[in-house]
Amino acid sequence: MYQPTSLLEKWSQENNELVNKCKVGKAAILTSNKTLELAVVYNTCVCFTAQSQFSEAELLLKEATERVLQVTGNNADTSDPLVLWRAGLKSAGNTALHPHVLYLLCLQWALWLAKCQLENIWELQMSSLCELVCDGVGDGSPSEAKGRLSKSPLLVMELKRLTELLQICTSIAQGAEKLNEGRSSEALSDLQAASALSATRALVAYTHLLSGSCLAHMNRPQMALQCYKRALETDSRCVCALYRSMLIYRQLGNTQAEIQALRLLHSTLMLPPATEPVLGGIHPLSPSLLLSSHSLSRLLLVPSALSVLYSLALKCVLSGRVTEGVEHYLDLLAALHSEDQHAVRVDAEVSVLPRMPELYLEAGAALLFTRRPADCMALCNEVISTTLELVPEKVVLEEPDEGIGGDARGLSVEGEDKVAMLLWAAAAYLLQGHCHAHLKDWKQAVTHYTRCINLLVKVHLKNRDFQPQIPAADVNVKHGKDLCALQRMKGLSLAWRGISFTQMDQLREALRDLQLSLQAFPDYTGAGLWCGEVLWRLGRKHEAAACWEKTWSLTTQTSVEKLPLYLQDPQSGPLLDSVELRLRIQELGLT
Repeated sequence: MYQPTSLLEKWSQENNELVNKCKVGKAAILTSNKTLELAVVYNTCVCFTAQSQFSEAELLLKEATERVLQVTGNNADTSDPLVLWRAGLKSAGNTALHPHVLYLLCLQWALWLAKCQLENIWELQMSSLCELVCDGVGDGSPSEAKGRLSKSPLLVMELKRLTELLQICTSIAQGAEKLNEGRSSEALSDLQAASALSATRALVAYTHLLSGSCLAHMNRPQMALQCYKRALETDSRCVCALYRSMLIYRQLGNTQAEIQALRLLHSTLMLPPATEPVLGGIHPLSPSLLLSSHSLSRLLLVPSALSVLYSLALKCVLSGRVTEGVEHYLDLLAALHSEDQHAVRVDAEVSVLPRMPELYLEAGAALLFTRRPADCMALCNEVISTTLELVPEKVVLEEPDEGIGGDARGLSVEGEDKVAMLLWAAAAYLLQGHCHAHLKDWKQAVTHYTRCINLLVKVHLKNRDFQPQIPAADVNVKHGKDLCALQRMKGLSLAWRGISFTQMDQLREALRDLQLSLQAFPDYTGAGLWCGEVLWRLGRKHEAAACWEKTWSLTTQTSVEKLPLYLQDPQSGPLLDSVELRLRIQELGLT
């Protein structure tokens, strides 16, 4: 069956034939076809640029500029593109070639923008050439366009649309660079002016978004929020504006607004990706091709949907909306285990989330907060089954060197994993102990707290100034964060084993564990209060009163948000009433 050749194929073939002839010098430029040749060069360069073949496009533009110089009786022996373009514009002067040279220069502008060479655009003051280009193509009215159509070769991309696209994309890219350099006020002025340019809603939204980022850097959060709101009103799919708004709410301490923004951001990210709008019909050059600078990409960076869901779950739990947070945690675990169409995206973004055992532990802690100990224990069993066999026999934790941050690690990735396995397995036993304590099964609680302690004692602490003779360890780690987690976990497990012993009236064992807990974790008020209670029951009332007074005098409290959920004090179990304890002290006549 005969299939006619498409117009586009014929046009491309003729263009390529003419350009190839020009490039090898087989066709001399005649006065009657100079305009046609430059149009062919323009069309070919547009296609090269659209396919990211920037070197080919620049070579063709360079050769075309040199031929314009030859036709006008000039010559420029230079490899500097700026010098060459200045010479080309000057030689074309008021000739019929001048508008066509401007068209080619616009393509060079697009190439510089795509390659993030903004200094060249500034050097040639490209934005001031827009009026000249627009004058060359007229006002775009149908009658004028029809008149030009009979005289000029067709172009694959309308010049007026191209210059409008270049103007706003340049303003956005330059605004991002200035913002990155700390010139927020200057960038803000340029971006606000750019917001009035003719462009798609998505690009105008970018100008509002970056204006908001400038204001945020200038410590004007409320004004920044207004800009982000305008960005969303302009383009409802501008997820970066939602993300930046959430960061502002977090900075302002507006937890409820932060949670709402996180929820909206997650639901928006879960929508199918929007296709880039077509600008004015056939438009080979897309905004994404021209906006690829590192500075802009950093400003437009948005976490994955899974990362946002994790932040939402954690924030809900920390702010007291625990039931809602649990549901988000369970949705997150389900998404990570699913093998649906989003599996590729999950694999690509999983590195920004906590490791799976840590997610299980956080979800388990949240379940325990909502009085679901059976579900918590099930998740902890999963952690234990995947980590316990990988726990090393000995671990040495060194104090971090001075001048090195607490997160600096001095071991291999394999070593990091083994230390993490030990801490995760211990945390799982700790949570299971809390679950049994919640169920008032004190014997099982003691068993699981003991298992946690038995893992933790495999870790030896090494002081820089004193080097004890420690047996050779499987893993040697220098890490302040792990040391803090170890000490807190040791304090919690000893304290709650002591509390469990108290409930079984094994007071001497309880006192031993509670005192050891306070040595490992001196700021733990729960251990201090229960230590006083045990002393009171043992008849050592004055020591008990002194212990309570010391505990109440503690002012150093670790911020809840800085602790992993599974290392926070359980919100269930036996509690002591400080009012009642103070009454006891009064009865002793000590106040």
